[in-house]
Amino acid sequence: MQRIAITKKAANILEQLKATHRELIFHQSGGCCDGSAPMVFEKDDMYLDESDVLLGNLSGVNFYMNQDQFEYWKHTHITVDITEGRGSSFSLEIPLGVRFIIHSRLLTKEEIDMLNPS
Repeated sequence: MQRIAITKKAANILEQLKATHRELIFHQSGGCCDGSAPMVFEKDDMYLDESDVLLGNLSGVNFYMNQDQFEYWKHTHITVDITEGRGSSFSLEIPLGVRFIIHSRLLTKEEIDMLNPS
């Protein structure tokens, strides 16, 4: 049981980015300037600290979310997808004319008990 998944289309874009940029990370901060879109950075270009929660690994790329944002999302299953159109962030997919987006659904009771133990 996983908290996060990726669509085949998004995984294909991620593979293109990995070929160019090597080691990557996803991060979703929920800040005012970058919104709550998932963004991809070169691993060494993003400073992570104890306030970042590792949600899982997508095609060899760790996905982190700021703990404040995680409080809002901890009851959801997240699927990372891709859509055409230029996003307004510094994420590495932007020059390709696409941007990563999130689809979500509420976790089932069984998933909540496993992923969010009391």
